[in-house]
Amino acid sequence: MAQKPSIPKGTRDFNPEQVAKRNYIFNTIRSAFETFGFQPIETPSFENSSTLMGKYGEEGDRLIFKILNSGDYLSKSNQEAYETRDSNKLTSSISEKALRYDLTVPFARYVVQHQNEIEFPFKRYQIQPVWRADRPQKGRFREFYQCDADVVGSKSLWQEVEFIQLYDAVFNALKLQGVTIKINNRKILSGIAEVIGASDKLIDFTVALDKLDKIGEEKVKEEMLSKGISEEGISKLQPLFTLSGSFESQINSLKTILSTSEEGQKGIEELAFINSAISELGLSAATLQLDVTLARGLNYYTGAIFEVSAPKEVKIGSIGGGGRYDDLTGIFGMKDVSGVGISFGLDRIYLVLEELNLFPETVNKNVEVLFINFGGKEALFSLKAIKTLRSVGVNAELYPDAAKMKKQMTHANKRSIPFVVLVGDQEIASNTYTLKDMVSGNQSKVSIDDLISKVK
Repeated sequence: MAQKPSIPKGTRDFNPEQVAKRNYIFNTIRSAFETFGFQPIETPSFENSSTLMGKYGEEGDRLIFKILNSGDYLSKSNQEAYETRDSNKLTSSISEKALRYDLTVPFARYVVQHQNEIEFPFKRYQIQPVWRADRPQKGRFREFYQCDADVVGSKSLWQEVEFIQLYDAVFNALKLQGVTIKINNRKILSGIAEVIGASDKLIDFTVALDKLDKIGEEKVKEEMLSKGISEEGISKLQPLFTLSGSFESQINSLKTILSTSEEGQKGIEELAFINSAISELGLSAATLQLDVTLARGLNYYTGAIFEVSAPKEVKIGSIGGGGRYDDLTGIFGMKDVSGVGISFGLDRIYLVLEELNLFPETVNKNVEVLFINFGGKEALFSLKAIKTLRSVGVNAELYPDAAKMKKQMTHANKRSIPFVVLVGDQEIASNTYTLKDMVSGNQSKVSIDDLISKVK
C-alpha cells in the first residue's frame, strides 16, 4: 500500500492564490526598503554551527535545526559522548552545520567577512526563510520568512526615526490602519534596575515586568520577589505599574523615577528625541507608543527596542520588531560597530490582511484570455495572436488539447478566466477572432487590435 504523503509539522504548502498574496506583501515591503535606500543581500540557508550556536541563549540553541554530517557520521562521533548519552557533546561531533535561525546573526557574519568591500554606513535588506524547531501554533511556524532591514556603522538616532517611518510606509501601502509601533529603550530598563538596586538581576527583572499585561501587577511582584529582588526595590517600581497617558507625559514621569540614574536619563533623552522628530514628521497608518515593559531581545539590544502590534480588532502576536545593537559584530571579532534594524513578520501580516479583507481583488494575477483549441491549424493561428497579446502584457494561453468545447469552457470557469477566444475556419479566413466575455456571456467578432483593447 502506497504511503500517504505528508509534510513536516510547522511547514506549509502554498496554492497559487496564497503565493500571489504573499508576493503582494513581499513586493510592498521590498519596494519600501528600496525607496528608503536599503540594498539587498542574501546569505546561505545553512551556516556553520559555530556561527549560530551560543548567539541566541540556551533556548535559542535548543530551537536551532542541526544538519547531520554527510556519510558515516557516527564513525567520527565522540564515542564517550555517544556511550554516556551526552547529547550536547555528541551533537557537536556529528553536526557541523545548521539551518539559520534568523537573518541577524548571518548578517553580522556577512558584515565581518565582507567588511573591506562594504561602504559604511551599510543599509541592507534581506527577505529569506528561516527555521526554528518551535512548537507550531497560529501565526508561528517552523519554516517562515523574515523581512529584515538594518543599518550598520552609524550611531545616529535619525536611523531609528527612519525605521519608524519605514514601518508606517509599509503598513500604509498595505492599507493596514491602526497599527501600534511600541518603543522602549534598553537604557531605561537598565536605569530602572539600577534605581531599585537590582542591576545584577536585570534579565530577571525585565522578564517579570514584560508579563505585566498577561499576569497582572501582583503576580509580577511575586515573581520579582522569588528572583531575589527586595520589597523595598519593588515598592520603588509602583509608579511604573500605573504609567499611562501620552508619550510626553510618560517621559516626564520617567524623568522623576530615573532622576538618580545617569543611564536611565540617557535612555529618556533618546526616546524624547525620536518622539519629537516623529511628532514633526507625522505618521499615516501607525501610532508611536512608549511601553516601558517592552524587553524583547535584551541579550543584544543596547538602545531602542521596537515591537509592532496589529490593529486591536485582530487578536494575534506582534507583526514586527527590532532595535539598536551597539556591538553585534563583536561576536565575530569586529568591535564597536553600531547597528539598528527591524523585521516584518510576513506570516502574521498575511493573517491580519486576510482577517480584515485587505488584499486587493487584483492581487491574484490570473490568465486573462484562454484560446479554445479546435485542432492543429486553429491552434497555430491562435498561438500567433497569443504571442502578440503576451508582447503587450496580456496573460494569455492556449488550451493544450483539442478536447470537447464544454470541457475547455469549464476549465476557463474553474480558473476564473474572464475571456475566451474561439478560432475556426471563418475566423482564419477573415483574420478575426470570436471573443466571449465569460461573465456577461456576450460574444463579438474582433480584430487583433480590438481584442487587445477589450481584454487589457
